[in-house]
Formats: sequence, structure tokens, C-alpha cells
Amino acid sequence: MDIFYSTNWFLYPFLNILLGLFVVIVLVQLYYILFVFAKLLFQQTPVEKEQWPPVTVVVCAHNELGNLRELLPMLNEQDYPDYEVVVMNDRSWDGTEEFAEEEANVWKKVRFVHIRQEYDHVTPKKYAVTTAVRGAKHDVILLTDADCRPTTDQWIKGMAACLTEEKQVVIGFSPYQKLDGFLNRLIRFETFYVAIQYLSLALAGKPYMAVGRNLMYSKSLFTQNKGFYTHLRVMGGDDDLLMNEIATRYNTAVCLNADTFMVSLPKTTWKDWYRQKKRHLSVSKYYKTGNKVRLAVLSGTHVLSWMLFLGLLLGCLWNYPALLAYIIIIGLLFSIRLVAQWIVLGLASRKLYKSVGWFAIPLMDLTLFVYYFTMSFVMWYNRRKKVRWR
Repeated sequence: MDIFYSTNWFLYPFLNILLGLFVVIVLVQLYYILFVFAKLLFQQTPVEKEQWPPVTVVVCAHNELGNLRELLPMLNEQDYPDYEVVVMNDRSWDGTEEFAEEEANVWKKVRFVHIRQEYDHVTPKKYAVTTAVRGAKHDVILLTDADCRPTTDQWIKGMAACLTEEKQVVIGFSPYQKLDGFLNRLIRFETFYVAIQYLSLALAGKPYMAVGRNLMYSKSLFTQNKGFYTHLRVMGGDDDLLMNEIATRYNTAVCLNADTFMVSLPKTTWKDWYRQKKRHLSVSKYYKTGNKVRLAVLSGTHVLSWMLFLGLLLGCLWNYPALLAYIIIIGLLFSIRLVAQWIVLGLASRKLYKSVGWFAIPLMDLTLFVYYFTMSFVMWYNRRKKVRWR
């Protein structure tokens, strides 16, 4: 304590301002970690229903013959009393249509719809989903992608168990398959952390997105919203932009039942992953203002917590030991934030397919800081370049 009493705090006004800002940023991060993210740890699996609503499973596929060969038998064998699987074959030239004809009588639950042209007024994926929803036999729609695999035959039942008269939207979790290499670890952690955000904010009554690899909603709700009408030509957004419009604190449920996870195949090259993330981030500008503010505060404080921690620490070390009290406060605050993040994300990872190893969380948190900083610069630079060329 003598260190704190002997330090002349009035000699460093600018340093005090930065330290105060650092305290605020750490407190904001702790609020998200302890009062938003931690909600996932207490989410319970709903009990089984006495009556199960009929479900239409929708799979959109463009040149996905290899994936369909693996996925469709799994979907056809789901343990559910009344469901159909609609495969939207979107202009494929890899033999998918011939495959559909050959296997037409093999799977009782599966039927194919072939799309043979593209339309100017709507993106292909949104046209395929819209066509599937309109032609669905049942009101409950469950979506996934051809490169996904259900972990059990209880996928449909687990998602449908979350439906109630009030809850017409069910947000599921779709982790990526575990492979070797740093890129795969980064993809899995970033996907896990994004899922932490949208799942926990949905539990907090602020749903803003989902992933179309594991998403359930009612046909009637989709129709009332006029489908994707407000963003027909936006590339992407068939899941998160739709959720931005139709999901509310009252009609949205979160499913964390491990039997319902849909494992997806990740990108295997940095170039493909960068293109995917660039497309995803470009869609976020269409989010509602409140959602954009919450996400900007979360990612912004994440970046600033690391920047101020490293900057203040290095700055104070230049005048050691005179600024030892500052170093202790800075280190203590950042350690509290890091430990809280470590514990909550570690426990959440155990519920979410063990997406991230416990001991990797601090390193991946640093990597996420670099990722946020880099992608923010890239998006800013691209917008600036577009404006300059107009």
C-alpha cells in the first residue's frame, strides 16, 4: 500500500485520463462477460413434447453432390414422427439432378426441387429458400446447409422441443469440424465467439442474428415479414438479416441441446476464409441501429482493452519504478478481465461442442484482438476506396 500512497498521482494527468478510460473499458467487458455471456451457462434443455409439430427441413445445394451423398441418409433417418426434407438443387451441373432421379425412391422423407435459372431481382440463395418455404408442406421450417452433418438422429426433435405457442424462432448452434492447423483453430474460436454473442444476447432478450446452418422458424412468420423483401439483392443475410427483422425477445428461443448441433465443414485456405468473413461483415451494416451499437461496443472495447493495456504497460515501464502503482493497477484490471473471460468461455465451450480448448482461450483472445483490428482496417479501407472511385 505504501507504493500507492507515495505515488504523486497529480504529476501524470494524461496518464490518469488513459487509466480512467481503461477502467471504463474493462468494466464494459466484464458486464458482457459476467451478465450476458454467462447466461449460456444456465440455459436448460426443454423437456420433450407430448405432441410434435410437423417439420419441413430445407437444404439449399449448389454443386454439392458429394455432401448430399453423406447428408441425406442422416436426415432421412432422423427420429421424428412427421417431417419432410426438401433439397433445393440450385443450378447444379455436378450430377445432382441425375443423382436425385436415381435415388428418388430410396429416401421416403426426401424430395428434390430443381432450380434451373438465376433471377435478377433476388440472390440465388434467397430465391431457393423462398421457393422452399412457399412450397413446404408444414408450417415449421428447419434450415441447414449441404456441408453440415447432424451429430445425432435427435436434431429435429431437439430443435422442435424449444417451440411453444409464443416461441416461433429457434436459434441453434453449428460448430466447425476440428482439423489440424492454426487456421482451423482460429475459425473454430471465431465461430464459437460469434455464437457466444448471438446466443447470449438472444437469451438476454436482444436477438439479432443466427446461422442458416441450424435455424428454425415458422412459415407464417416468414410470410408476414414478406420474406427477404427488404434485402433481396444483398449477397448473404438469408439468416442474420432475416433474424434482425423477425426475431424478438418474445418469439425467439435458444437451443443448446448437444444433440442438435450441426457440424459444418470449415474453409481450408486463408483466401477462402477471408472472402467468407468479408462477405459476412459486409452484411452487418444492414443491422438495426441498436444491434450495431451493441456489437460495436463489444468489439471496440475488446480491441481497446488490449491496446490500452499494452500501450499503458509499455509506457509505464519506461519510467519504472516511479510508475509502479500504475503498472500494478493496469495489470490487475486486465488480469480480472482475462480470468473472467477464461472461466466463462471455458465453461461455455464445454456446453458448445468443446469448440475451444481451455488453455487456448487467452491466446485466442489475443488473436481475436488482432483479427478485429485487422478486419476493421480492411473494411474501412475498402469503403474509402469505393467512395474515391465514385
